[in-house]
Amino acid sequence: MEVQPNRSLALFSIVILVLAASCDAGGIAIYWGQNGGEGTLAETCATKNYDFVNIAFLPTFGNGQQPMIDLSGHCNPNVGECTKLSTDIKSCQAKGIKVILSIGGGAGSYYLSSADDAREVATYLWNNFLGGQSTTRPLGDAVLDGIDFDIEGGTNLYWDVLAKSLSAYSSMGKKVYLTAAPQCPFPDAWIGNALKTGLFDYVWVQFYNNPPCQYSSSDINNLEAAWEQWTADIPATNIFLGLPAAPAAAGSGFIPANDLISQVLPSIKNSTKYGGVMLWSKYYDDQTNYSSSIKSDV
Repeated sequence: MEVQPNRSLALFSIVILVLAASCDAGGIAIYWGQNGGEGTLAETCATKNYDFVNIAFLPTFGNGQQPMIDLSGHCNPNVGECTKLSTDIKSCQAKGIKVILSIGGGAGSYYLSSADDAREVATYLWNNFLGGQSTTRPLGDAVLDGIDFDIEGGTNLYWDVLAKSLSAYSSMGKKVYLTAAPQCPFPDAWIGNALKTGLFDYVWVQFYNNPPCQYSSSDINNLEAAWEQWTADIPATNIFLGLPAAPAAAGSGFIPANDLISQVLPSIKNSTKYGGVMLWSKYYDDQTNYSSSIKSDV
């Protein structure tokens, strides 16, 4: 059947528009695990609002300490109760959502005392949360997609060694994704050197609780300047705008959804490294429906 030239041109234009839209499309990452009132992990993924779920946190590890996960209000790891999450994790992954373990956090006891210590932590994470084997896997037999570095204390030493050691396990089969949540002042005081390795797949920069580089009262200049520096200097292909999902979720830096959509996203989405938006946290997102409000524009 002969196709008319004008119909071919119209079809071509539609294809170009679809491709252009998909190139700008970003994802939403959420932190889950620090409030028992935020619903289950399976319910979180069932909303279809998120592309990444960071299970928060493993706040105790390194320097000879017994690693300990803390999922406040959800389950007690001391009695093996958190193994029930394995089914939820698999349910999320079946929907195409990456489920990642976040290590560190704003309050915890973590510290890498040497390069060997970093390698030992990597081995523990591989055997207990990733593709390795252990009889004491805290979250059961589900294999998580990767490890998130939310390092906000301790020292800035040996995180690059940990990243390299974890990344090396990708050669064992399933890829180990590495993500990070640095503060927006550049370079990050804790994992700045680790980010230089180029091993991190997704970097969700915390553009909150840091007035010099965050949005403030319709002024996006500080945020824009920081975003440009992060995207120019960090060898990661996907950089996310990290935000609180509600005013109460952080001391400062909340951006009303309308301002995010009309002012901030148009300014940063032209970057080839734009990956989407990260939100803290699922509990606060439930209060505001922030992810639902922005999903179609992210």
